[in-house]
Amino acid sequence: MEKMKNIKLYTLSLLFCVNFVVWYAVFAEQRDFLTVAFLDVGQGDAIFIETPDGKQILIDGGPNNSVLRQLTKVMPFYDRSIDMIILTHPDKDHLEGLVSVLENYEINFVLESGVNSDSNEYAEFEKIVSEKNIKKVLARQGMNISLCKNEKNCQNYFEILFPVGDVSEFETNTASVVLKLVYGKNSFLFTGDSPQAIEKYLAESFGKELDIDVLKLGHHGSKTSTSDIFLGFTNPEYVVASVGKNNSYGHPHKEILDLLKQFEIDLLRTDNIGTIIFESDGQSLKIRN
Repeated sequence: MEKMKNIKLYTLSLLFCVNFVVWYAVFAEQRDFLTVAFLDVGQGDAIFIETPDGKQILIDGGPNNSVLRQLTKVMPFYDRSIDMIILTHPDKDHLEGLVSVLENYEINFVLESGVNSDSNEYAEFEKIVSEKNIKKVLARQGMNISLCKNEKNCQNYFEILFPVGDVSEFETNTASVVLKLVYGKNSFLFTGDSPQAIEKYLAESFGKELDIDVLKLGHHGSKTSTSDIFLGFTNPEYVVASVGKNNSYGHPHKEILDLLKQFEIDLLRTDNIGTIIFESDGQSLKIRN
């Protein structure tokens, strides 16, 4: 009799667990907003993006495998796939975490600039992409990546602003992929570690089209990026600095902090706040803790 009770209790517990997982999955997938999360991975970049219908993109992966822990905070625990990885450029603080992501998640395709690198991290990255037969696409200006189910009149997309052509022999920062994310009336600009020379080119080429709501601070706030001209054209409401606490580079530099203060732009820092999450319904933005 006692054995039968134990069996019934075990069965009920199992059914409860299964039911919980099913309903968790249902509610986790039901959302009507875009999520853009600047992950706290220390001194490096890693930005996770998820659309209302579940499309997932990861821009860069930070300097180590801490990105895996951060992803579990913004993705359902059962989800082991990401639609697209974007490597802005193959420097360690943007790349190394992506190796761990490739090893632990199913990835549909990879977008990168095509700049050469002889680092061990990049060799391992390319090796895994090849071994897993992941489709690789070279980013080029003019490419649009739709984020809509219905392609007709889609207002949700990535637009590639840079590179323009072959950057295989460029310095890696200069070859950074620059992307604009448009979601209805809201927009974000991701610049990798692009220096001021590229910012100047973008300002001259796109002008007022650069106007956005959120700017990922170039090169973690180094004085080599984020010129006054670029800030004037982008005119962001928020600027996000992906930086490590007490980093040895002194990022963000005082010159950049002074410039942001001059422009009266709010600066959000991962070293002070941790992961920074924006949510957009296509009309307005809110920051979620």
